[in-house]
Amino acid sequence: MTPPSYSVVGIDSLDQPGGAASAVGRHVGRRLVADLQTQVHQLRLADDILAGHDLLVPAFRALDAALHTQRETLHNAAVGRGILSAVGEFAQIAGWVASDAGEYRRAEGAYRLGADAAREARDPALESHLVGSLAYQITNVGDPADGVKAALASVSVAESSGMPRARALARDRLAWAHARTGDAEAAQRALGEAGDALAAAGPANDDPDYLYWVNADELRIMEARVYTELHRPLRAIPLLVEVLETYEATHAREVALYMSWLAIALADANEIEEAATVAARMLELSSEIASERTAVRARVVAARLARHRDVPAVAAVLEAQRGRTRAANPDSGRLE
Repeated sequence: MTPPSYSVVGIDSLDQPGGAASAVGRHVGRRLVADLQTQVHQLRLADDILAGHDLLVPAFRALDAALHTQRETLHNAAVGRGILSAVGEFAQIAGWVASDAGEYRRAEGAYRLGADAAREARDPALESHLVGSLAYQITNVGDPADGVKAALASVSVAESSGMPRARALARDRLAWAHARTGDAEAAQRALGEAGDALAAAGPANDDPDYLYWVNADELRIMEARVYTELHRPLRAIPLLVEVLETYEATHAREVALYMSWLAIALADANEIEEAATVAARMLELSSEIASERTAVRARVVAARLARHRDVPAVAAVLEAQRGRTRAANPDSGRLE
């Protein structure tokens, strides 16, 4: 499959993004590229801990600065490609942060800009990551069938990268898109291909920093999510329990998200009181996180539990959640 063009459609916060030619300005070399790589990795690590609303302004400010550097400096071709790759990385983080904040059009613009930059930098692993990030957003908030198409484009680009982790990540996202369309066979096949790709990977430090988090735990998480989406809780629950037992509490957003999947899987397995226990912690934790992803998952969990509102443990959880909602929106129940 030939991947489609991802031309920039515009990002409101940026001044004329997308030009690849350098403007007249100061000469820069490899040291600048190294500095940009350090900055972008620091931002990436911040995203591990901070939620979208907290990181939105700094992420787009950093992307704007990288674009300014690319446009207004003089450099040789190799340095130029390094700067473009850095722009692509900043764009991927900015897109991810915007999506987490619920600003989906802004996220899409960043992903498309970053994919263009990565393609011009001749960095197929990064281009695949950006196209795959867009595919993931489309799968979650758009038409999952379109998400499958975008994920397949990401897989196609990843194949040319020669990086097993890039291939594993692309196929992991493809598995999720297939699960969202209800295609269990295709989802399981993609999961298996993701595992095979990761098994061929060397040490993580052989790959770019933006793939540092692609490991066996991440693949297990996606496998569990796929099986939860396909309503196969007996396969999902052990995987989620195993991952949550070892996940760092400082990653509150991810812990809340994974607990949301566990609560749904337990409910599907008719373990209603245990589902209520997990949901109670998830809903409490999500109320403290400035993330649209966790807010959406909180609503999904509450709606799923509402089918069992006659169970006292569930009723208590739902009442506590209503109390948090009223406290956060004190005017929501008043007539204008």
